[in-house]
Amino acid sequence: MALQTVRTPGHGARIAPVPDAPPARIGPETGIRPLGVGTAALHRMRRVHDLRGALSVGETGRDLPFVPQRYFVVFDVPSSELRGEHAHRACHQFLICLRGSCRVLLDDGARRVEVDLDRPEIGVSMPPMIWGRQYRYTPDALLLVLASHAYDPDDYIRSYDAFLRAVERPGG
Repeated sequence: MALQTVRTPGHGARIAPVPDAPPARIGPETGIRPLGVGTAALHRMRRVHDLRGALSVGETGRDLPFVPQRYFVVFDVPSSELRGEHAHRACHQFLICLRGSCRVLLDDGARRVEVDLDRPEIGVSMPPMIWGRQYRYTPDALLLVLASHAYDPDDYIRSYDAFLRAVERPGG
């Protein structure tokens, strides 16, 4: 059911249903597109828009490939700075740029791909053992990162050479 703004004398405006109107617009089709780097994938989340505004929604088990145990938000990054520059041994991450934009580089040791995150309905799934780097942040960028594990410094591989050795030797 669509909504409209209704003004009533002495009560201001309120949002009310419009009978027999078309449903609220749903954005482009949702879906998952493999990126060809390990099992990393680009996700188009559901977007709903009506007179009250827009929202993007994702559900664990349907849109998110894991149950988040932690989140963090990256913001106020000078555009010349790099973030990430590491891989995780076990932690899976899901990145969504809620405002502004940034570029994400994903590398599995054999192939690389870059993804622009510039809409809140676009997310990238970054499984373990993918080297990640985020850069080209716009001044207003707000990057939400959902993580499958609590913080564990031993889960990080911070040297690219060590990462390459680890992917050559599974379990390393």
